[in-house]
Amino acid sequence: MIKVMLVDDQVILAEGIKSVLETSGEISVCGVAGDGVRAVEMANELRPDVILMDIRMPNMNGVAATKKIKETVPDTKIIVLTTFDDSDYILSAINSGASGYLLKDIGSTALIDAIKNAYAGDTILPSKIAKKITEAAMMVSNDREIKLKRIYSLSDREAGIAMMLAEGFTNRQIASALKLSDGTARNYISSIYLKMGVENRTAAVAKIKELN
Repeated sequence: MIKVMLVDDQVILAEGIKSVLETSGEISVCGVAGDGVRAVEMANELRPDVILMDIRMPNMNGVAATKKIKETVPDTKIIVLTTFDDSDYILSAINSGASGYLLKDIGSTALIDAIKNAYAGDTILPSKIAKKITEAAMMVSNDREIKLKRIYSLSDREAGIAMMLAEGFTNRQIASALKLSDGTARNYISSIYLKMGVENRTAAVAKIKELN
């Protein structure tokens, strides 16, 4: 049984989601928090497998709560479930440790599947959200991309992935956002390291961020 905690300041909505999830027979809702502060407290008490986290809430928003929870309960998977598809929210949530980002217009079956997949270790990014992440990452700094391509002879795809590395994306998140296999993403990243003359992510990111 997958233990799920809900975080949403709209009580009626949270109760509705709880009812839907518990029909699956594989999910139990262990708690409901109405704001980010309470979510952090309850996550430490209950240690759920998966948390469905809203973004805009009183006292502490979902991004801040996600970051705090991942610091103290790192094994808990957090899926943002919200009505907002703003790229800043998406990037902030993923960079704070969220395993996925879903919109509240999702169907019940898809939501249950997303929870199971996140529990199994997958990154949950529907195509619409992945597209926004890719666009946002590519737009962070066209200037840096041009310099990466010119100085290190990176391809367009490698330069885009290098920018995502600089934004804190994991290999799996890059693969998911760009619809690549994990192995292909790793190969691109290895090629970037080779061309930049570095041995690891930290060194690569430091060089990328020097390109102002």
